[in-house]
Amino acid sequence: MRHRRGFTLIELLVVIAIIAVLIALLLPAVQQAREAARRSQCRNNLKQIGVALHNYHSTFNVLPPGYVSGAAYPATSNGWSWCAMLLPYLDQAPLYSSINFQLPIENPANQPWLSKTLPLMLCPSDQTSSGQFSITDAANNVIISAAAASSYAATVGDDSSEADALTGNGSFYRNSNTRFADITDGTSNTVLVGERAFGYVNGTWSGAPNNAIVKAGSLNPWKFATATSPIFVQVHNNWINILTDSDGGLDDFSSLHTGGVQLLFGDGSVRFIPTITTDGPLRKAFWAMGTRGGGEVIQGLE
Repeated sequence: MRHRRGFTLIELLVVIAIIAVLIALLLPAVQQAREAARRSQCRNNLKQIGVALHNYHSTFNVLPPGYVSGAAYPATSNGWSWCAMLLPYLDQAPLYSSINFQLPIENPANQPWLSKTLPLMLCPSDQTSSGQFSITDAANNVIISAAAASSYAATVGDDSSEADALTGNGSFYRNSNTRFADITDGTSNTVLVGERAFGYVNGTWSGAPNNAIVKAGSLNPWKFATATSPIFVQVHNNWINILTDSDGGLDDFSSLHTGGVQLLFGDGSVRFIPTITTDGPLRKAFWAMGTRGGGEVIQGLE
């Protein structure tokens, strides 16, 4: 009789166990490689925004306003944002030409352009689902049916500068006209734009619709937090980790990268700043990065 050779049950189980261990070891490495690629793409997005800001400044000798408003405060109309002003410098000249900037951002005539998703304004690590969301007022009436999401916002200043105020001590605020010469802290020490994850805050690139309410994103632990519309396009240098902020971190920097956020500075550099979870010297240094002329010395964050 010929005996057939084969695997015993024990040998088969050992092989399966070895394969399972190898997969368990390999998957984290694959995920880390993917996140590194996503973080690199996010960094590139911010660098392109930085180039656009410098080109805009070269043309007009001033940075774009945080958002444009000709209405009596606190109304935000027309409400168009710094990013909308940058469109010609982000290879979006046709989109810019299509927008009627004389009309309020929420006017139905501009609806086709408001829903335009800009890949440059989306961090690949962020959770933006379809890239669009609806904007409502406090009574839950729909103001804009489909607004394009954004993972980035400009800074209005430090913790003392609110995003919905008339002015700020940062580089972007209501009708701001900041020049690089006004950034006396030095462009290498001053944050212009940074990550504000759509997964935490439902923000848009287009602007600040009048009477609009900003809502917490699906991943935000403070899911019922709301704020006024300028926070769609502006943040202040307060916290990085929204878990420490009982107002939901709607007007703070945040990201879905592990350990911190990427910030664009005035000199065009992009730096990764670690999460700040406690009050103290590091948080004050982070505040200092948001001001354009505070005269602070920044230490400990790099």
